[in-house]
Amino acid sequence: MIVDLPDTTVSKISRALIDVREEGGAVALGRVLTLIIVTTNGGTEDGIEAANDASREHPMRVISLRLDPGGEPKLDAEIRVGGDAGASEVVVLRASGAAASNVESLVTGLLLPDAPVVVWWPDNPPATPSHSPLGRIAQRRITDASTVPYETSRVAHLGDCYSPGDTDLAWTRLTHWREQLAAVLDQPPYEPITGVEVRGAATSPSTALLAAWLRLTLGVPVDWHYLSADEWSDGIKSVRLTRASGDIVLERSSAAIARLSQPGQPQHDLVLPRRTLRECLAEELRRLDADLLYGRVITEGWALLDPTPSQETHG
Repeated sequence: MIVDLPDTTVSKISRALIDVREEGGAVALGRVLTLIIVTTNGGTEDGIEAANDASREHPMRVISLRLDPGGEPKLDAEIRVGGDAGASEVVVLRASGAAASNVESLVTGLLLPDAPVVVWWPDNPPATPSHSPLGRIAQRRITDASTVPYETSRVAHLGDCYSPGDTDLAWTRLTHWREQLAAVLDQPPYEPITGVEVRGAATSPSTALLAAWLRLTLGVPVDWHYLSADEWSDGIKSVRLTRASGDIVLERSSAAIARLSQPGQPQHDLVLPRRTLRECLAEELRRLDADLLYGRVITEGWALLDPTPSQETHG
């Protein structure tokens, strides 16, 4: 069910939400949080679709806020419930001109009472999320260093502007890599790691974060490089852990399959695809407290890492 509210106000949207619940039987009692999605470059539907999928695990109210500061002063809205909203209720706000100048006032009257607030910027995050108008009212703040505007320096900036409650989907995409590497090191011969190499695509900030995590966790130098697009176009390519008995290598042979090689053991092909937006968002919504490990990686781990990887032109 979709209710269009052109040229409206926040109070009218709030009343319409109540009417929709009363007429359609939808309830807000089971909602566990409010998720605010803020976009400026389009991609609104991609974010809503990911949130709808994640809502089956985390029932919530989704407020999608599309800002166009340069347009005609206007606020249009759309309310989606039922089959058009997964297990959530979705409020789509399109604010332009002066209506987009005070984002906090646009959402305050639509938040679920006594429920945590999570803000997600799929693109163009504020310079310091925790100091932004929406960031100040949120328990969790989600950014994505791999999206517009993409710059390799954004990884370093994550630590510069970090506050507890911040997280980035470039970190969330590392979960399966970290699980596989931790599982390998939990097996004999329990020798210390003496060196680490990390390789990944130049468009993958997760490569840098994985290197920082390994530097912090293992306490050894990490040699990390971005590969040229001809060698590897997307995501992390490989990790090599060096120890006395030989090297452990976890390397993607394709976008979805990684090969694990260890001394004295047969090679294993593991399913290790890039994680979907829905998977990453759902994982981040499982915890509403601060991700302390992420904070240490982008501050302490990054400070220990050589922040200037070279661009390799060979495998």
